[in-house]
Amino acid sequence: MDALLAHPHLVWLSLGGLLLIAEMLGGNGYLLWSGVAAIVTGVLVWLLPFGWEWQGALFAVLTLIAAWLWWRWLANRVKQQPRADRQLNQRGQQLVGKIFTLDTALSNGRGHIRVGDSSWPVNAEDDLPAGTRVEVVAVEGITLKVRPH
Repeated sequence: MDALLAHPHLVWLSLGGLLLIAEMLGGNGYLLWSGVAAIVTGVLVWLLPFGWEWQGALFAVLTLIAAWLWWRWLANRVKQQPRADRQLNQRGQQLVGKIFTLDTALSNGRGHIRVGDSSWPVNAEDDLPAGTRVEVVAVEGITLKVRPH
């Protein structure tokens, strides 16, 4: 115990290493920035020794700053992605702007349309006869909103 009190930087470096190892085992990203903050705290305590209160405060602030910077970086990457990448696994959104031909007539503005090997429920302002070319203008849940093209 006396060795830990004499060398608090070893506690922070060990904590940082353990957090990074746990992050590698889990891989969800939560422990990464706490591990980095602990290592930076350990290095700073080694270079500039100061009390445990300030060490804890520094660790907390570094963790928050690192997490915030990571969040900002991810948010900028999402904005820079092409539209198709942002709609991955959102099949309905991928259909907006596409044109299809109605196989059956819409009754009361409602019906179904074939898209590839699946059938989608559709809504339109008016009844439309079979064979009408329609454009998907929006998606409401799993229902495609269409208009004549």
